[in-house]
Order: sequence, then C-alpha cells, then structure tokens
Amino acid sequence: MRNLIVDKYILLVGLLFAWMDMSGAGELQAFVKDQNGKPVEDAVVLATPLDGSHVQMLKQQRNEVDQIDKEYVPHVKVVLVGSNVLFPNKDNIRHHVYSFSPGKVFELPLYSGTPAAPVQFDKAGPVTLGCNIHDWMLGYIYVADTPFYGKSAKDGKTHIVDVPPGDYSVRVWHPDMKGSEESTSRKATVDATAVTTMEWQLTLKPVFRIPRVSGGAGSAY
Repeated sequence: MRNLIVDKYILLVGLLFAWMDMSGAGELQAFVKDQNGKPVEDAVVLATPLDGSHVQMLKQQRNEVDQIDKEYVPHVKVVLVGSNVLFPNKDNIRHHVYSFSPGKVFELPLYSGTPAAPVQFDKAGPVTLGCNIHDWMLGYIYVADTPFYGKSAKDGKTHIVDVPPGDYSVRVWHPDMKGSEESTSRKATVDATAVTTMEWQLTLKPVFRIPRVSGGAGSAY
C-alpha cells in the first residue's frame, strides 16, 4: 500500500513539473497561401531552436497512413525522426506500397489488412509514397527533426503550441512548392505572453494527376 502511495506521489510530482514547464510556453500561428492568395492545405511548418539546444521529442505516438478507396489518407503525414509508421490497407483489394525517396527506400509487397511490422523513418525530410498497382495513389510523409511542427488545414492555417520562449528558424515545406524548403526559412521570436504570427506565400507548381482507373464491376483492381 505504501509503495502505491509513493508511486502516485511521484506521478503527481512529475505531472506538476511537466505543467510548470509548459505553462511558460508560447504559441506560433502560421498562414500559408499560394501565388494567387488562396489558402494552401497540407503545408508543413517547422520551428527549430536557433541556439542549437537539444529539444525533447515529446510527440512520439502511434502513426498510421491508411489506404482508403485507393488513396493515401492522410495525403501528407508528419512524424518525428525515428518514428514507426503502419500502413493499414482498408480496401478490399491488395496494395503494394513503396518509396524510392533518398530519405527512405522501402516497399511493402502486395498485401491486405495491416502489415505485422511498421516501417521506421530515421532520416529527416520528405518521403514520397506510391503504389505499384494503382499509379494515381500518391502520398507523402514528412520526417521532422523538431517536435515543434504543424500542418496547415484547408484554411491555410496551423497552430504550433507548447513552444518554449526563444528564437527559432521557421520553415515551410509542401509537396507542390517551387524552390527549396531552405529558401522559406525565417527567424521568429516566440514569447510566452503572446502569440507569434507568421505568413508565407508559396509558388506552387501545376500538378498533373494520373487519372484513376476503374476495373469495372467485380474487378479487384
């Protein structure tokens, strides 16, 4: 009984210190638009401390990229370096997931259901996903080297919370952007008493989408 009380006390103290640490954190709000001023969805915004301090990777979690109706869901997924990702196939046909990206070369040959083992992503940067059976299936995993990241919604906005006060290099990546990710980098100062707002205008490339193919009634394609 005494050990249980001690364990509960240690847990409460740990939660208190965690709350104290986060209570002094700030928030970064970003808005991303295209060359025509329209909101950009699925833009990844990353904030890295300029002092080079090691930041604890707090966002480790279960990560999945689903295959639903012959599409990758979500279209863009952000994970931390070292994260494992599962690729459950929720269609009633088989898929063949692969990537030839420098950051991660792998393949999951034809399968249904959920693979027994996840894929680990241990190098920062974007990874493009394809399907060997359905050429129009295209998805992306961005492997982040900082826990302070967000992904824009349909309104082009994202909110990065629990950011410790200080100076940061903030950059943006999008699968259809022209130019390098590094060219978007800006300095920002995060204050615990205010919301830091930033805005980017990206030039997006025209994107040719391979049309979906229907195999007809009863087809397993």
